[in-house]
Amino acid sequence: MKPFSTEPVMLIEEVFPQDTNSYNTLFGGRLLSVMDKAAGIACSKFAHREFVTISIDTLTFIAPARQGDLIEVTGRVVFTSTHTAGVKVTACAMTKSDWETRVICEGYFFMVAIDSMMRPIPIPQLVPESEEGLSEWKKAKEIRENMLSKRNSE
Repeated sequence: MKPFSTEPVMLIEEVFPQDTNSYNTLFGGRLLSVMDKAAGIACSKFAHREFVTISIDTLTFIAPARQGDLIEVTGRVVFTSTHTAGVKVTACAMTKSDWETRVICEGYFFMVAIDSMMRPIPIPQLVPESEEGLSEWKKAKEIRENMLSKRNSE
């Protein structure tokens, strides 16, 4: 089974007043929601399956986004196992006055493909085609293995 698409998914949203805290910066949970959505869509585009989030790891909030900024969230499948896809998600903020982007958050989202009975199902496998792709694959694989070893030791 080959992937249907390895192209990234990009979502753009504006930061409205209801999305911000008392400092007029974007709520972390709101950003996380958009990032999770991008990860899920990237997986569905990749495998033509339904996916659910099983873990989020190495999520780093780098800088705030402010009311009125545009948030550009990009998700790309960088790792696969039999039922799981690992997606690197990067969020950038930009102001409409200069359209300069700055990275505000990055993380790895791990999603499992499910059938109508919520059981895991196989997905196409990603084959890294560049040095950068192989590097991301290895990083995501290591993150997933660490997550699984922690789960098994509990």
